[in-house]
Amino acid sequence: MPLGLGRRKKAPPLVENEEAEPSRSGLGVGEPGPLGGSGAGESQMGLPPPPAALRPRLVFHTQLAHGSPTGRIEGFTNVKELYGKIAEAFRLPAAEVMFCTLNTHKVDMDKLLGGQIGLEDFIFAHVKGQRKEVEVFKSEDALGLTITDNGAGYAFIKRIKEGSVIDHIQLISVGDMIEAINGQSLLGCRHYEVARLLKELPRGRTFTLKLTEPRKAFDMISQRSAGGHPGSGPQLGTGRGTLRLRSRGPATVEDLPSAFEEKAIEKVDDLLESYMGIRDTELAATMVELGKDKKNPDELAEALDERLGDFAFPDEFVFDVWGAIGDAKVGRY
Repeated sequence: MPLGLGRRKKAPPLVENEEAEPSRSGLGVGEPGPLGGSGAGESQMGLPPPPAALRPRLVFHTQLAHGSPTGRIEGFTNVKELYGKIAEAFRLPAAEVMFCTLNTHKVDMDKLLGGQIGLEDFIFAHVKGQRKEVEVFKSEDALGLTITDNGAGYAFIKRIKEGSVIDHIQLISVGDMIEAINGQSLLGCRHYEVARLLKELPRGRTFTLKLTEPRKAFDMISQRSAGGHPGSGPQLGTGRGTLRLRSRGPATVEDLPSAFEEKAIEKVDDLLESYMGIRDTELAATMVELGKDKKNPDELAEALDERLGDFAFPDEFVFDVWGAIGDAKVGRY
């Protein structure tokens, strides 16, 4: 069926330019909805965890980002189970774990743990710190936020655009979890749902954000990062292979992505930010996987509708994704 003829009605972008993004923060995003989480009906979609005997017997080392002894974790197959193992190792409630970074204790969004972990990566877990409530006057349509999520029910700020509405509010920082907007709880929501809510807030009015910042180590107290640079690409660690976490089925050990795949994923992730105000390398990787063998953009559109229909990608976005994959194939970076 020709692209744009007979497809569902095109949905408008969730956010303008700087505000469109699903994570590496997607963290195991292969389908919409948090991994095993409570958003968008995902809890009914996934398969039950595989038997322990079928899970990769890989051991990873971890610390709490604000400081702790080193712990060892193993036997997990998705992000939610990973957080549970970390919480168990440090005797914390699982809900306290906000997100993880690889090979750095800092709130570095370029090192955010996604759906893949290098076999030699060291995991730093960021846990809940100070809670805060901030009133924001929406003077512009675009707030300057890029949103991601942890794959297990928490959405947080991945980037703040310089000079934007949010950039002028010092109490709001990269890494802050968005708990509620105007009293509406966002726990269990995906990044694109939060981006949509922020986009739909009326211009010229004040709204309230309830936030939780990650607990900081002493050398992080004065930091207020603007987040990673667009197109900075996935950080997969130094291991020769990666453990790929999935929302359905067991985790698997795979080779690192090829140069073509890495570049295509980076370009598609940039498009997600441009069109939707989200970044999500795992979602981008899924789209590249769906599109790399397709013969034309119509086939890609059908594959995206079937696998990722809840996103309602606009036609022009699908054309651009097709072009980005094609450019990467022939080395036009």
